[in-house]
Amino acid sequence: MQRRQFLAASLATSAIALTRNSVAQNDGPKQPASSSAPREFYQLRRYHLVTGPQTRLTESYIGDALIPALTRLGMGPIGAFRLDIGPQTPATYVLIPGPSVEALATLNLHLAEDAEFMKAAAPFWSAPAIAPPFLRVESSLLSAFQGWPHITPPASSATKGKRIFQMRTYESPTYGDHVRKVEMFHSGEFDIFHKAGFHPVFYGDTLIGPQMPNLTYMLSFADLAEMDAQWDLFRNDPAWKKLSSSPRYGFEAIVSNVTNLVLSPLSVSQI
Repeated sequence: MQRRQFLAASLATSAIALTRNSVAQNDGPKQPASSSAPREFYQLRRYHLVTGPQTRLTESYIGDALIPALTRLGMGPIGAFRLDIGPQTPATYVLIPGPSVEALATLNLHLAEDAEFMKAAAPFWSAPAIAPPFLRVESSLLSAFQGWPHITPPASSATKGKRIFQMRTYESPTYGDHVRKVEMFHSGEFDIFHKAGFHPVFYGDTLIGPQMPNLTYMLSFADLAEMDAQWDLFRNDPAWKKLSSSPRYGFEAIVSNVTNLVLSPLSVSQI
């Protein structure tokens, strides 16, 4: 099992390298952050829950213990979201940016050394087996896209009202198709998102996680009506039709499955 996981991670790393070369060959759009800026890595956690005490305990843990401890470690902004529309509700998602794979892979070890965290986390970490705080926790490790190297939260004016977030995961049938899909964002898709009025939060290439190869990205909207309207603008944009039908990206289905989630931020979320 360890060997298979290592090979999968190695293939994903190779895909990133190939995508970097492809981006260099395309005079693609420059993103709000310079593509030369150091790229973040993300740990994306999903807490599988049961309605009732588990939901309350997990949300208290995230707000009272986890986010303050991650802030002390210099990580942020931290996203914390409740799943509103998607499979297997209830669930809570936490998005943690970090400067390196090592920082995220050893995160729980560092948290366990934080006395303030352990005290605040005690009801969650030390819950009895007959009343666990969750069903299971699923984590993925992602690398920020070269052309979108760090999280961009909604502007402060936008967060004053209610916001929703759409998180989409694109699975590809092969690593070659996955590389082309990542490349496609850097070859015009970012610009089409911007033209349609989207506010992207992050784009991540999955290094370790389920259903690989895949990528995940998150968008922010005022409400479902705005989300639907902007997607209509996107899919009807002539630039999108031209890009998606180009010989490099349209000769076969380079995305074999899409997971589409709608989330709302917890009151403690920094995004």
